[in-house]
Amino acid sequence: MGRGDLSKDEWARLRPHLPVNGRQGGRWASHRRVISGILYRARAGVPWRDLPTRFGPWTTVYDRHRRWCADGTWDRILTVPQAAADAEVRLDWSLASIDSTSCRAHQHAAGARKRIRRNRGIPKQHWTDEGLGRSRGGLTSKIHLACEGSRHPLALLITPGQAGDSTQFEAVMERIRVPRPGSGRPRTRPDHVSADKAHSTQRIRFYLRGRGISHAIPEPRNQRANRLRRGSQGSRPTGFDKETYKRRNEVERTIHRLKGFRAAATRYDKRAYGFHGTVTVASIRLWLRR
Repeated sequence: MGRGDLSKDEWARLRPHLPVNGRQGGRWASHRRVISGILYRARAGVPWRDLPTRFGPWTTVYDRHRRWCADGTWDRILTVPQAAADAEVRLDWSLASIDSTSCRAHQHAAGARKRIRRNRGIPKQHWTDEGLGRSRGGLTSKIHLACEGSRHPLALLITPGQAGDSTQFEAVMERIRVPRPGSGRPRTRPDHVSADKAHSTQRIRFYLRGRGISHAIPEPRNQRANRLRRGSQGSRPTGFDKETYKRRNEVERTIHRLKGFRAAATRYDKRAYGFHGTVTVASIRLWLRR
C-alpha cells in the first residue's frame, strides 16, 4: 500500500457500492487497485501513461475512470460517505456555503472531438462546449461548489470559466441530494445558505424563500443605493446576518483542500464529464479521510 492508496477501512466502506459487472457482462476484478490508481492520478496530476506499474495497465485504470465519469457512477459513490455521515449526525446541515473557483486548462485539455460517439451513449455530465471558456489567461473552467459546515463538498458543477456565479446557483442547489437510510426521500435543504455578493439577486432570494431556506448574502452598495433612490417604489431591505456570514470561509477552505489535488487545480481532461469525474473523485477522497 502506497501513500494515498485506499486503506482497509476505506475499501470496506466503498466495496459494497461499486459496480460488479462490466458493459459486456463480465465481472470486473481488482477494483481496489484501479481506484487507488485513479486517486493517485487525481492527486499527482500525471498523464495516464505515466501511472506506476503497481496499479496495473494504465489503459484499464483510464477506461474504468472514463466509464464511471460518463454514466454517473462517481456521483453515486460520492453519496455513500455523505449518507453515512448524515446517518451518524456528523453532517452539518446548519449552513451550506456556495462559491466558485476558476481552474486553468492545460494545453492537453483542448482539441476534443466535437461529436460524441452515439454507440456509447451521451455522458451524464456532457457539455457541448466541453466546459471550456476563453479569458485573458487562456482556456479556463470553473468549479461551482456547495459545502456543508464541516468543510466537505455537498455538490459541484463544472462550467466554462466565464460563467457567472449567480446563473449557476440554482443548478448547484438542486444537486444537493443526500440519501437517507431506508426508503425516505433524499435530504436536499440546509437550514441556512451563505454566499458572496456575486449571488445577490432577487431571483436567488425568491428561490431560497420559496424553499424555506434562510440566507446570508450581502447586498452590494450599488443595489442598496438604487433601492434607496427609488424610495417607496424600491424593494424592502434584505435581511443579513453578519455572524452567519463569518462562516463563509468554510467554502474557501474546502476549495483550498480540493485544489490540493493537482488534477482538480489544473484541468487536464479533454471532456467536461471527465473533469467533473476527476473533481468528484477528489471530493470522495476528502469524505473518506473524514
